[in-house]
Amino acid sequence: MSQRIHDLPAEDRPRERLMRLGPEALSDAELIGIFINTGMKGENAVQIAQRLLRHYKSLRDFSRRSPGELASMKGLGPAKAAVLAAAFELGRRSAREIARDIPLDTPENIFSYIGPEMQAMTQEEVHLLCLDSRMQLTHHERLFRGTINETTSHPREVLRPALIHSAYGFVLVHNHPSGDPTPSDADRRFTRNLRDAAEVIRIKFIDHVVIGHASDTRTLPYFSFRESGFL
Repeated sequence: MSQRIHDLPAEDRPRERLMRLGPEALSDAELIGIFINTGMKGENAVQIAQRLLRHYKSLRDFSRRSPGELASMKGLGPAKAAVLAAAFELGRRSAREIARDIPLDTPENIFSYIGPEMQAMTQEEVHLLCLDSRMQLTHHERLFRGTINETTSHPREVLRPALIHSAYGFVLVHNHPSGDPTPSDADRRFTRNLRDAAEVIRIKFIDHVVIGHASDTRTLPYFSFRESGFL
């Protein structure tokens, strides 16, 4: 039978280790185990966390699960799923809050602000970031869900809220849940059409950033149309 957390020596229990050594000293499974709190027959909370991390391969992929999917996992249920979903969301919000006061004038800063949130999405979304003349964020709006293409999106859907909020300029951001941020042909056509429309009404199209994940062959987790010379 698996050992319960309360059967471990006090100095080896995750909560006590965190208080003594700090949260950075704990493994991902130990941190998740603290949120799970109680185990089940045959597995303590940390062992449940270890099993889930093995199944989903990484903390990042595990954190992308919906509350409903978390609740259906063996050893969790609705109450524990709600605690985990809240913890993951707080982490994403904290990352955005830290980056909120920096000027969004580079793809690195844009990624710092919104990248972790969009990496956690399992569906493609398109977001608009309205900026003032100092490149500070004045308005953030999700425009739509789904792949960018000419049948579901139009430059006016981007420019209308930018004009309503009196933006000096704007950044368009969307994610590729596959992890590869390489823009599609539709991404490129839409960006070109949006660039031309923005020039007509004299509003700055600062960048279009596609969010993905870094890999062994790709050092950056995003693609910037500005850096590529397209804008």
